[in-house]
Amino acid sequence: MNKPFRGTYTVLVTPFTADGAAVDLAALEQLVEFQIADGIDGLIPLGSTGEFLSCSREERTAVAETVIRVAAGRVPVLVGTGAEDTREVVRASREAESLGADGVMIIPPFYAVPTEDELYHHYKRVADAIGIPIMVYNNPATANVDLTPPILARLSTIPNCRYVKESTLEVTRVRDIIALCGDRMEVFAGVLGYESAWLGAIGWVAVCSNLVPRLSREMFAAAAFAQDQPRALALYRRLAPLLPFVGGPRYVSGTKAGFRLMGMEMGDPRPPRLPLPAEQRAQLAQVLQGMGVLPAGARAAE
Repeated sequence: MNKPFRGTYTVLVTPFTADGAAVDLAALEQLVEFQIADGIDGLIPLGSTGEFLSCSREERTAVAETVIRVAAGRVPVLVGTGAEDTREVVRASREAESLGADGVMIIPPFYAVPTEDELYHHYKRVADAIGIPIMVYNNPATANVDLTPPILARLSTIPNCRYVKESTLEVTRVRDIIALCGDRMEVFAGVLGYESAWLGAIGWVAVCSNLVPRLSREMFAAAAFAQDQPRALALYRRLAPLLPFVGGPRYVSGTKAGFRLMGMEMGDPRPPRLPLPAEQRAQLAQVLQGMGVLPAGARAAE
């Protein structure tokens, strides 16, 4: 798939079996089909929401293979291949390419706190090893590294580093990245999808679209592509009550709780993450009812 990446891409949860001992590949297949049927533009397995650090190497391979196989070229698939060791990122990225991935998403090494020169070396080694695009993932809250616009401008000189997922809460960074990188690197919002669209983001890597792919896609498209502010704002206001449950420290547990309420079992998150507390599950049920995702009167399981 050689088309530029555009639109709303879901960073998928990884379903686990009831005991948490294994990845539930059947549930993952169902999730991919649900996403595509509801019009999502792309899929990203093994991101932060996919609990990639809680999966073994063999599980990560199985997740990537399953998503790529089930998507079958209908939407782009970018595989998260981040790791602390550059050699492991090269290995995982080569594997993703061999499985048929359309690109890879790579968070910086998150413990070493690399310098700018080390970051450039890291991404350059990966880019030299593969022939598919890299989406650089800036999430300083989790990576312990901040890929500022000037650093991204340097990384954008690496031919394969064509996209960035910008996950700070500083929406003006979208403007600054575009100003410094030009057409060498395009911006996907990582958090502020609605706000980033108006400053030139051409995509949104969304967590909320796990649960509501069509609404998420329509909202971003109305803002970024149709530039229809009244429609985009109305859709955003519909979506907004869900965002606190799929953001912040509960983003994995909240998303999996939402799927349970919707009758699509994805299992619990793996420790140290805990399931969403009962009070918050009840609040989430009310939100999903208000959005029309759940029938009126549906209750959170105790």
